[in-house]
Amino acid sequence: MNADVTPMNADEGMRAVAIAAVLGSGCATLSLEQAPLGPPGDAARGREVFVSREGGHCVLCHRVPGVRVAGDVGPALEGIGTRLSPGEIRYRVVDITRLNPEAVMPAFHRTEGLARVAPAYAGRPVLDARQVEDVVAYLGSLR
Repeated sequence: MNADVTPMNADEGMRAVAIAAVLGSGCATLSLEQAPLGPPGDAARGREVFVSREGGHCVLCHRVPGVRVAGDVGPALEGIGTRLSPGEIRYRVVDITRLNPEAVMPAFHRTEGLARVAPAYAGRPVLDARQVEDVVAYLGSLR
């Protein structure tokens, strides 16, 4: 192996294969969607998870309509339901680092390969499958 080449980990390799497949097929865009984790979510519960300190507490970084106090580290999410499909929203909520490895947003439904996890939370996602689907329903309703 060339000393100037860094080997890819499994996720990087899968991403490279997916990009190569899309480029090889002549497609100009790459759809990054995640299949549902369970039954369709409830937007009202999703809003609660979004704003709740015990939930995702997403308002620390994201602004949404109807919430007065919110952060601006992440993008404003007004109209996100018109720009992204539910699968694309879910892909980002489950593990944003698959899209942007340098993201400061937590991987809300990933449990593998994390660093500095308190023992009480090891092996547990920040949001369970229902909560993820509820957040997807809420964000999808922001049109």
